[in-house]
Amino acid sequence: MIQDLRYAFRTLRRYPDFTTVAIVALALGIGANTAVFTVVNGVLLRPIPFPEADRLFLISYAPQRGPFESGPCLSDRDYLAFRSQAQLFERVASFNGNAANLTGAGDPVRISIGVVTPDFFRVLEVNPAIGRSFLADEGQAGRDHVVVLSDKLWRNRFGADDRLVGKAIKLDGLSRTVIGIMPAGFSFPYDSEAWTPLAIRATPGNFLMMPVMGRLKAGVSPQQAKAELETIVRRRPLEPEEERRNELAQILPLKELLVAKIRASLLIFAGAVAFVLLIACANVANLLLARAAGRQQEMAVRTALGAGRWRLVRQLLTESTLVALAGGAAGILIALWGVPGLVALAPPGTVPRVEQIRFDRWVLVFTIGISLLTGIIFGLAPAFQATRRELRESLTQPGRTLTGRYEGLRSALVISEIALALVLLTGAGLLLKSFLRMRAVDPGFRAENVLTATVDLPDSAYHTPLELRSFQQRTLARLSTLPGVLAAGTVNYRPLAGLLIVGDFTLEGGRKLPQGYVADKPSASPGYFRAMGIRLLRGRDFTERDNADSPGVVIISHSVAQRLWPNEDPIGKRISMDEHPKPEDWLTIVGVVDDVRQQGLTQNPDPAVYKPYLQVKHSFFLNHVTFVVRTASDPVSLAPAMRGAFREIDKDQPVQSIATMQELVAATTAEPRFQARLLGVFSLIALVLATVGIYGVLAYSVSQRRHEIGIRMALGAETGDVIGMVVRRTAALACAGILLGAAGALALTRVLARFLFEVKPADPATFLSVAVVLAVVAMAAGFIPARRATRIDPAVSLRYE
Repeated sequence: MIQDLRYAFRTLRRYPDFTTVAIVALALGIGANTAVFTVVNGVLLRPIPFPEADRLFLISYAPQRGPFESGPCLSDRDYLAFRSQAQLFERVASFNGNAANLTGAGDPVRISIGVVTPDFFRVLEVNPAIGRSFLADEGQAGRDHVVVLSDKLWRNRFGADDRLVGKAIKLDGLSRTVIGIMPAGFSFPYDSEAWTPLAIRATPGNFLMMPVMGRLKAGVSPQQAKAELETIVRRRPLEPEEERRNELAQILPLKELLVAKIRASLLIFAGAVAFVLLIACANVANLLLARAAGRQQEMAVRTALGAGRWRLVRQLLTESTLVALAGGAAGILIALWGVPGLVALAPPGTVPRVEQIRFDRWVLVFTIGISLLTGIIFGLAPAFQATRRELRESLTQPGRTLTGRYEGLRSALVISEIALALVLLTGAGLLLKSFLRMRAVDPGFRAENVLTATVDLPDSAYHTPLELRSFQQRTLARLSTLPGVLAAGTVNYRPLAGLLIVGDFTLEGGRKLPQGYVADKPSASPGYFRAMGIRLLRGRDFTERDNADSPGVVIISHSVAQRLWPNEDPIGKRISMDEHPKPEDWLTIVGVVDDVRQQGLTQNPDPAVYKPYLQVKHSFFLNHVTFVVRTASDPVSLAPAMRGAFREIDKDQPVQSIATMQELVAATTAEPRFQARLLGVFSLIALVLATVGIYGVLAYSVSQRRHEIGIRMALGAETGDVIGMVVRRTAALACAGILLGAAGALALTRVLARFLFEVKPADPATFLSVAVVLAVVAMAAGFIPARRATRIDPAVSLRYE
């Protein structure tokens, strides 16, 4: 083996061009695979950082359809029954996410809160680094004014003060005693910065749904736990107002809560880089076949001197493996640069468990393993081809290399490169087209020159709707005076926020709403539609006169008008938010505005019934508010003044976020843009490798047929005839690769269906465009060898013959 290695090193040094090209091609393929595997390993494969994490499961008994189908959860009544009767779990706990205003520790700030039942930390078997976790009775009303802080919040806001435990801090204006500090890095669930106890009580209708997790007892399988869950829930008597429809029992690994949304994307990227590596392997295999043709004499002589075929195959595989390991080493360098870039390209919050993404022994094992595997894959066929030629033929024809037996294999490799590149390019093209379609969607408002700021007003500071409305009025008045502000307004939830307040309503005259018809019910201020750039199609905007002392009014969206009054003017019609309205409950429609996409650019606009915030009677509809200002110039420059305005109105009220609507619109397309961009990069690498492969095969073919071409030219062949001969070969390879790739793309692009918007996986325009691009690139790659063929001197060929 040592002798094989020494000879392989000498041979590779003797052919520096071959060695360099092969290592670069493999480095691109292995580097891309190592980079993606590093992310996959950190996000999907590495265990979550809790003791015996394989025993932690999400417990779900939720409807298969409806608002809870997307996440595992239990109803409050089912949770209480399961917690008291479950025998196969050591403990169960519920948790949810919330937010609160932290005041009294520097500038006020909005922090994320994990609202958890007292057993939460014991289920995870994670204890505070300082202090203690919740006691069982601290989940009860009156005893729940305690809080556990994250290490990050403790350090950033309280200077890592060891004496903080036992002292009180203010969350949403309420005092809570700090009882513990969690270990560094702990932020479960939902990147929580603090945790407060949760008391669960049965609610009417069994409507409250919440995530629930549990730790299985040792030796218990998820299937057994699922059967126990179904038994407990189904034998629980239903309350009069309860009903069950299409519920599905599930016991899912806790890791699913973190990685379920990203798994499909990562697996698609892993498949894409695997294709890149296969193309690189085909490229290097073609290079080795070319070298094999030139080493036939060497192999024949070594065979004549007594070397067996397997001895020669081993020597050639040693050379290919050395090339692959060198490519793997270079690939690690590419991955070291590429992984931070890949994570940085991902939109914030897209890639979970970022702290777990790092190079470790498993990444190294993967890289070494894939390098050895690729060395065998691309080296095996050339090794057998180089050693199969008959000894007598090679020794009796020195100076001639008969390559016909290699031609078919080399062509097959190039065809496979083209096919694989087409599959990748088609996938990238579909994602790009989907992204462009999404970006072209009309959101229902004009996003340019609009700045937004969101605040959450706690009940402890703003006790009544009157106080909440007063805050909005005073803040709007102050914002309107800022230089460059053209219009200002407020709304519960801004467009594209993904949040709705849905419900039905009553039509005047006894008319019934269509079955299941509901609408969003935002509250808005005068000037909101102008500030957001939502067109007023008919009627009027809200005014300051639309207050608690005046008759109730609403503005409806275009889709509501079209659905309920298709051939009538809805202005002056009346509706009520109450099922049995009294005379004062009727609301007059005074305007119609454009439909707005509230849940995202890929979701249809929701019908909306806007109510003036000055007539809103319940605090729930006023606590969360987004302020919107339209500016005469760059809205970003107004952000400091906007923050100052909020401080003037209430110094203890933090601004949750300040962002332009253009930034928020871009954020909704950030993930599709990232997917298209990343798959596009992999596709571009594949295209470059395929182009090099086409060029290499045709250039080598021309060099091996130079005598034949020279004789043809001596016998009267024109330049066009010679070029046509090479071009026809190029076209044949390209057509075969495109046809094979199109068939593969039709089968494989279906996995992209869930990521596409208004684009079908078999989109003809995309397939045709990619085929044309590949055909043009292939013809361009073949043109240089074709031109070179016309420069062959016929006289030289005749003298040789």
